[in-house]
Amino acid sequence: MRIIKEQFLKDAAPPNSKTGKWLESWRLAVKAAEWRNIGDVRKTYPSADPVKAGSGRSVTIFNVCGNEYRLITAIHYDKQRIYVLQFLTHADYDKNKWKTDL
Repeated sequence: MRIIKEQFLKDAAPPNSKTGKWLESWRLAVKAAEWRNIGDVRKTYPSADPVKAGSGRSVTIFNVCGNEYRLITAIHYDKQRIYVLQFLTHADYDKNKWKTDL
């Protein structure tokens, strides 16, 4: 998979922090992946969830560091691209503002 806005991931958390290490691990796993559907994603990330945003578009949510954060992405399986859209704390995610923003 090709990650769009990869630098955003690197800037989201200090590289040596727990979160930074998780994001780097995720980045490497995604780059090596050839996901064709959500089932493939869940083989690597069982808690990944497809969700409809306010626009009606589907996004995939990843739980980061045991639910401390949420990584919101749009996966284009046919093009083998994953767009990094937002990285939120669990509390900000629960406010659901992201749904209307996307």
